[in-house]
Amino acid sequence: MENIIISVCPGFSAPFLKSYKNGCTTLELYTEKSTVYCKVYYDFSPEPLKLSGTYKNGNSLELILMPHRIELYSDGILLDEEWPAGSRIFLPDDPIETNCKISIKDYSSATKNEPSVTGTFQNASGWRPEENVYVGDCMPYTDSGRYHVLYLKDRHHHTSKWNLGAHQWEHISTKDFINWDIHPMAVAITDKAEASICTGSHIRRNKTHCLYYTVRTCDNSPAPICRSLSYDGYHFKKDKNFSFELSDKYDRVSARDPKVILSKDGLYHMLLTTRLISEDKGCLAHLISQDMNQWTELNLPEHICDDNTEPECPDYIEYNGFYYLIYSLQGKAYYKYSSEPFGKWKTPSNPVVPCSSVPKGAVWNDKIIFTGFERLGGYAGTMTFKSATNTPKGELVFD
Repeated sequence: MENIIISVCPGFSAPFLKSYKNGCTTLELYTEKSTVYCKVYYDFSPEPLKLSGTYKNGNSLELILMPHRIELYSDGILLDEEWPAGSRIFLPDDPIETNCKISIKDYSSATKNEPSVTGTFQNASGWRPEENVYVGDCMPYTDSGRYHVLYLKDRHHHTSKWNLGAHQWEHISTKDFINWDIHPMAVAITDKAEASICTGSHIRRNKTHCLYYTVRTCDNSPAPICRSLSYDGYHFKKDKNFSFELSDKYDRVSARDPKVILSKDGLYHMLLTTRLISEDKGCLAHLISQDMNQWTELNLPEHICDDNTEPECPDYIEYNGFYYLIYSLQGKAYYKYSSEPFGKWKTPSNPVVPCSSVPKGAVWNDKIIFTGFERLGGYAGTMTFKSATNTPKGELVFD
């Protein structure tokens, strides 16, 4: 039974269950006062995955265990979730100590045909989706008269999946920056080997919407560059026929955050965060493609740092006759500008993009609107915005 659901009947003020194997705990669920706690053990780590949430006396509890995901519910409300790696040690026929009635059954997760809009809210500045869910790296773009924001969904301030992050891409959009639509999750973790879906970018080719990203692996192997595709811009599926890795002249494990650009000559470009091995310096690798399927590395990176700090979450914006290269160092964003699409980058008098953590931007109503996040108690927090125009010489001016 790979997918199981453990149901705990209501009626107990302090339900408790504990499973053992060879004298070791394999699964534990218990309540203390107004909180329910759950620990599930895997062979990936001696430390269990931990879930918790608010509990009221008499509530029913459900724990759903899947190879790539764990969900804890109370009276049908999702309290917490985690993302496993390796193999679950607990088996349904293991002996269990409990003070309540429980049932263990096979669980089948039916694919949902979600609508394009799953919810709405107002004013995204200072917003986060739930009390215990946070906004991480943001990836804005404009399409069909709307400003879209893809963002990393963060559940435990980067500590999910044994501190591997377990980030997934969520999606919201607006046409007026007041009313926002919530769309189906764009890129989810669907395999236990996926440690986290890293930051990336959106690009549209004719009627196909493409999301490019790297996947952090649980075994610390090279991170593959992957993509998901959609024909309506809201329902994405992973392209299982597309995946490649950087050459060994780069740090392939740290490769992440691909930004894909279409130049005016019809050539596609990809800028990718990594490290140049020969010089031990952080850089943005530069790749090109005719069709977005086969990619070729250029001899030189587009940008090389002064030390081994890797320039994260690269962005590239064309605006009012100038081109802007943006990247973040330790969460703070910097920009360079040029009158040419690539190369001859100039550093402005003040290169900082003042929009909190790792902002990226998109042109909207004759301004560049940057979107980032304000930290709350660790990695991730609430969404933030900052608008900018430029001077005749090309330097950005922030509102």
